[in-house]
Amino acid sequence: MRRNLTIILTLLLLSAGASEIPRSATRAQRPPNFVIFFVDDMGYGDIGSFGAKGYTTPNVDRMAREGIRLTSFYAAQAVCSASRAALLTGCYSNRVSVTGALFPTATTGINSSETTIAEILKSRGYATGIFGKWHLGHLPQFLPPKHGFDEYLGIPYSNDMWPPNTRNNYSFPALPLIENDKTIKEVDAAGQAQLTTLLTERAVKFIERNRANPFFLYIPHPQPHVPLFVSDKFKGKTPRGLYGDVIEEIDWSVGQVLDTLKRNGLDENTLVIFTSDNGPWVEYGDHGGSTGPLRGSKGTAFEGGQREPFVARWPGKIPAGGSSATPAMTIDILPTLAGLAGSSVPKDRIIDGRDIWPLLSGSKRTGEFHDALYFYWGNELHAVRSGKWKLHLPHPSKVINTPGSGGQIGPSQPIEVPLSLYDLEADVGETTNVADKHPDVVERLKKVADRAREDLGDSLTKREGKNVRPPGR
Repeated sequence: MRRNLTIILTLLLLSAGASEIPRSATRAQRPPNFVIFFVDDMGYGDIGSFGAKGYTTPNVDRMAREGIRLTSFYAAQAVCSASRAALLTGCYSNRVSVTGALFPTATTGINSSETTIAEILKSRGYATGIFGKWHLGHLPQFLPPKHGFDEYLGIPYSNDMWPPNTRNNYSFPALPLIENDKTIKEVDAAGQAQLTTLLTERAVKFIERNRANPFFLYIPHPQPHVPLFVSDKFKGKTPRGLYGDVIEEIDWSVGQVLDTLKRNGLDENTLVIFTSDNGPWVEYGDHGGSTGPLRGSKGTAFEGGQREPFVARWPGKIPAGGSSATPAMTIDILPTLAGLAGSSVPKDRIIDGRDIWPLLSGSKRTGEFHDALYFYWGNELHAVRSGKWKLHLPHPSKVINTPGSGGQIGPSQPIEVPLSLYDLEADVGETTNVADKHPDVVERLKKVADRAREDLGDSLTKREGKNVRPPGR
């Protein structure tokens, strides 16, 4: 009898243990979740761990302490729509023919034949959601539900799509707030003040609803793009003024998402990324952000226009407190997430990005992932970077701020940028043209530029790219 009881108890214990094994194995084998914060017009010096002053960003700084900072991370173009197209497709925006910023009068957008991060992950069983600014076409065929997203709440373009001649008055029409593919209300100034909170609340609910499944959550906050709006709970809170208030509310949003992941037991299975679509709009003075030590701003190919703060956190997978100056770009996000999800990039087209997981995880913190990076403005090739060298090709540009000034205040004026070579390791502010001292480097990078022109075109030299795909219509 005692022997039988022992056998029964043993079987019960084994049964209980066995019931736990599949559950933990399932958790271990489950693909990781991904969260991307992609804010609008934030400068390189606009978060605490990158030197911000006059306000604090404790939640993004916590991500930096517990994860990695990339200090040479670039947006693909220094303007909204182009930058977002590159992020979501893993391609230079010129390749997918989304350049510049799409206005409410635009009849084009992202082509239905392009494959987005959301579509790749959805094919792997992910729930996909976007809460924020889309800006890849406002017509029904271009909206997020047509490009891999299960859920969408946000505005279809920038919050400053003003009528003609009213820009300096901060006067603008009410913006459409779209849920999935339907406009549910018009958002006036009071509504914009609540957008960061509203979008954060929806993001939190998305995580809670999908905690049992892998998910991809994309949060492209419309702020701190001017005009600036902030909720009453943050208004007037910082010495920096309204801009600081706005950034602190965005940081609060990051904290809400991190807390939700922790509360739902998802912290150690979620990669969270925080970065921006382009540099600050410094012409708006204290309503614009800071480029820190960098030259240039939004709309330029100088570092302040495209080098962005980048922080990634994944407890147990990304070592805490890491930092790397290895160049990377938003085009690298798609192949990186695809690889982590057990998928691959499309094989029937050119994908420009590289899988930078070795960089994020610490297995390869040095060495290049790209032999060169291209810096376009619209269809104009303005610069190329290879290793520590950056060559600016002759091009028109707006007046650019001096390094460390935090930005040019007042209207921009056109200038001509001459052929210029900068050693970014020694001169991150691009202050000293060393082209005369390194003619061999100049000639090598000119060949890189010719390669870019042949591939993607260059309207300045009247070159048609051989590998450019059409926009959506």
